[in-house]
Amino acid sequence: MVDFRLLTPADTASLEAFLVLNRDTSMFLRSNARRAGLTYAGRPLQAVYAGAFIEGRVVGVVAHCWNGMMLVQAPEHASGLARACIEWSGRPVTGLAGLPAQVRAARSALALQDAATNVDSDEWLYGLDIANLIVPDALATGAVTCRPPRSEERDQLCAWRLAYDVEVMGASDTPETRERSTAFLDAQLADGNAWVAVVDRQLVSLSAFNASLPDIVQLGGIYTPPQHRSRGYARAAVAASLLAARARGVSRAVLFTPNPHAARAYESVGFRLEGDYALVFFRQVSAS
Repeated sequence: MVDFRLLTPADTASLEAFLVLNRDTSMFLRSNARRAGLTYAGRPLQAVYAGAFIEGRVVGVVAHCWNGMMLVQAPEHASGLARACIEWSGRPVTGLAGLPAQVRAARSALALQDAATNVDSDEWLYGLDIANLIVPDALATGAVTCRPPRSEERDQLCAWRLAYDVEVMGASDTPETRERSTAFLDAQLADGNAWVAVVDRQLVSLSAFNASLPDIVQLGGIYTPPQHRSRGYARAAVAASLLAARARGVSRAVLFTPNPHAARAYESVGFRLEGDYALVFFRQVSAS
């Protein structure tokens, strides 16, 4: 018998045990639960967690996050958990993320198949055991240097993050997008999860982690301005960020991309294709 119920702090260990079994596709779920707990009060990183249990063990989870995103890790119960989660949260869904079949099942269960989207794609899921990292020659020889950003570089990097959200994530350049982009970058900077590649004292690329755990990191928000592309700067920044993660004791890294050019760059430092990961961002209707 499968039991659906709202997760509480008492379920923390059971949830973690389940997510670790699916760690490459559970980064946001694991990271958010660790940082913000399982109680929802509308604050950043918090979510309403609906869990499927068999004999007291978590066997599936859907989380409806503070920002409206729905995160799905439910191999057999995505439809039912999605409906239960929205019933308990009482809020609209702004997007979905998870394994493609599970995202499609949740989306169908919520009757969102025909909702307009800014992003609706199955992206390639890449993974790397950091022990197998290939350090690019440009980084190894010092032709490109990489380091954490400095405080005076924040505004430039905020502009890069906005450009990333518009170019890659399909966002519109609005005050809300600018605020969200800045908040996301500021969190990465505050957590020590951002690195820049530098050539001749000029910033040329940014690598960052969307989520970071003691055993695994997820890269995201990697951006190189158009004038600096196709010179190997992004792969140097990525490799440097992973060397820093390895120094912290992290053994694994994952990322998602729909871009063949970016995929080749990741493969050049050792990433290998592991599967697919679905991202859906629904188009938001203006209140005007």
